[in-house]
Amino acid sequence: MKDKISPIVNSVIPVSSKSMSKIQDLVEFLTIEKGELIAEVGHRNNLEYFLINGICKSFLHNQEGDEVSLSFFMSNSIVSPHSSRTENGKSILNIRALTEVEIATIDAGKFEKLMIDDLEIRQFGNTVMRTELMEKVYKEIGLASLPGKSRLQKLRTKYPNIENQISHSDIASYLGMTTISMSRLRSQS
Repeated sequence: MKDKISPIVNSVIPVSSKSMSKIQDLVEFLTIEKGELIAEVGHRNNLEYFLINGICKSFLHNQEGDEVSLSFFMSNSIVSPHSSRTENGKSILNIRALTEVEIATIDAGKFEKLMIDDLEIRQFGNTVMRTELMEKVYKEIGLASLPGKSRLQKLRTKYPNIENQISHSDIASYLGMTTISMSRLRSQS
């Protein structure tokens, strides 16, 4: 069971079996039902998450109370690192399961200690943070400079078949458009 995170870690940066074993020793597995919150703004959260199976999203609420999708996380990926989604130990993002998800968790404090003690794990953690930052920058550039059709095409490339797996309102929100605009773009493709 613990071996389920090896492909995820090694897809970021290969680590030795010795370092992988240290990570695996800290892992706990959870199944989370569709619609359940994994993290909630203002609530304590001290976990790192490895998404084994399923789809989830990070989001916030706008002034009208509508959800604004920030990121999607697909099977075999890492959810935004603890240090990028918390402040003073409390979540600054909501994370919701959009399908039933199987997730591996690690206490963030224990993982941070591993990063200090093990160079390979430190390199893995730093690579995850750099990747997270670049994803945010590319999304920001796309929202600021690309027409809707190009944003939809980039989404399809990055998340193949996502349109058949989750709500179109979640996708439209992520793309910075209404569901009606997205529907029009989909019919043109």
